Amino acid sequence: MVFSVLKQRNFRHYSFADIISGFGVGMSTIGANWYLMDQTNSIAAIGFMLSLNVIAGFLISAFVGTLIDKWNRKTIILWANGIRAIALLIITGAFVWTGFRIEYLYAFAIINGMGWTVYMTASRSLVQEILSEKDLINGNSLIEISLQVGMFMAGALSGVLYKFVGFEIILLLNAIAFIVSSFFLSRIQYTPIPFENDKESFFATFKNGLTYLAERPFIFLLGIVSIIPLVSTMIYNVVLPGYVSNTVQGDSVVFGLSDMFYGIGGLLSGFIAAPLAKKISQHGTILLFFMISVLSLLAVAFNHLILLLYLGSVLIGLTNSSLRILMTTTLMESVSKSYMGRATSVWMAISLLLQILSATGLGLVIDRFSPGAGFICMSGIMFIGFVVYFVMHSKATQKSTLEA
Repeated sequence: MVFSVLKQRNFRHYSFADIISGFGVGMSTIGANWYLMDQTNSIAAIGFMLSLNVIAGFLISAFVGTLIDKWNRKTIILWANGIRAIALLIITGAFVWTGFRIEYLYAFAIINGMGWTVYMTASRSLVQEILSEKDLINGNSLIEISLQVGMFMAGALSGVLYKFVGFEIILLLNAIAFIVSSFFLSRIQYTPIPFENDKESFFATFKNGLTYLAERPFIFLLGIVSIIPLVSTMIYNVVLPGYVSNTVQGDSVVFGLSDMFYGIGGLLSGFIAAPLAKKISQHGTILLFFMISVLSLLAVAFNHLILLLYLGSVLIGLTNSSLRILMTTTLMESVSKSYMGRATSVWMAISLLLQILSATGLGLVIDRFSPGAGFICMSGIMFIGFVVYFVMHSKATQKSTLEA
């Protein structure tokens, strides 16, 4: 049972912190996208803002993994939350003082990108430390549930709050969410794993992390496939504002509800992915979710109805989140705890680089053609993930058979 892992005090506090921070980040991200759309009416501007988000994350990912493997991971998250809360309060004050300035949204995107990269890398490594291997799949399922509960609550409230009280209040609530999240994180008590070589230089530690992956090509490629759902989610955030506004003729409430339904799909994945993997097989379940994603994205690309957008959002959220649960669990089972931070930072850097290229390029394509083209591109990316994973697994199976 997924919820059995909540009996562990440390993981229970982690889950509460994850829900609250996910709620804050989701609400401000959704609000920022619609705020910029409302002020500029440009998908390209949204694409550029999201590009700044991922560029900032990409630049910090070059050293954050090494830092996480050399320092206490809980402490890193607490510092990141505190800095993000202070920065959001400053940006909120600037909006109240001067009104809309696009530079403030760009600053928000940079801070959000850096903070999210640090959090994703450190939290994945922290979970690997506080859970036993047998609890990893249930833990990752519950993490996805926690994340999506926060996100779909954000989706439901963001559009309404934006319409009635404004973007500044959304930013303020995000800052408060980081503070409350830090309270629960501070209650986690555990013994961190010792670093293998305390006297090793920062550069040597970074280099050893790259060597670790270079010597394990299957793990490296598996990590590459695992980031494809992240790239797809990024593209979804770029495509959705224009799709709601132009294709289905919706408003900020429809936009927020669409994101909420994506979160509901992600929430369902926490209950479906692990049991389905046990019934079919982890390999078969991963292939199944890739194919459902490909078909769902194609259907949404040619849709013009709000109701079908909601249904498509559920399926997209379900497949992306299920793939993250299954593949993250596989990576946690395969990667040494001492190298998890560095390995994750490499995959995050590659993911962010792909997001930089896709966010800017797709924003221009959508402005010139239609938002449906973005969903077609997402479908193509997920199909590539399906093919690469299928080929990798087939070769690994053949190798195991020959060795036997």
